[in-house]
Amino acid sequence: MKAKLAMMITVIIFTTVSCNNSKKSNSGTENTDIETNTKMDDNTIVEKYWKLKMLEGKAITMVDNQEREIFFTLKGQDNRVIGFAGCNTISGEYTLEDGNRIRFSNMATTMKMCPDVDINESEVLEVFNLTDNYTINADVLSLNVGRRAPLALFEAVYMQ
Repeated sequence: MKAKLAMMITVIIFTTVSCNNSKKSNSGTENTDIETNTKMDDNTIVEKYWKLKMLEGKAITMVDNQEREIFFTLKGQDNRVIGFAGCNTISGEYTLEDGNRIRFSNMATTMKMCPDVDINESEVLEVFNLTDNYTINADVLSLNVGRRAPLALFEAVYMQ
């Protein structure tokens, strides 16, 4: 019960902090740098299904009783983030800037309880809170903070 309460408090704090630190994203179909108004090449990161492969240096695999894999997708038309954090659905907004800079804001989750799933969703959600840049190598996306080691690695999954 204490673990469930702690998880709920973490999600509420995360959502509150994200809302207070949000930057407005462009609502148009093209992403542009806020200050220089130059078009961004976001086709390598937007509209792809990014499956979590590694979190803070640890390999991630689905557990037997997990509903589906942990993933996110950046929707280009309205700068929305959608995904799944292991138990709950996630949503929010993102802003892309020059130099592979990315900011996530207004992140929220459903409040479903999954006592049988051995996933620490707060660690997954913290990645979106901390990330300020990304790198892509082939089909592997790295979400980073500063120049430190990657917070998380995601692999592009192509649906048939």
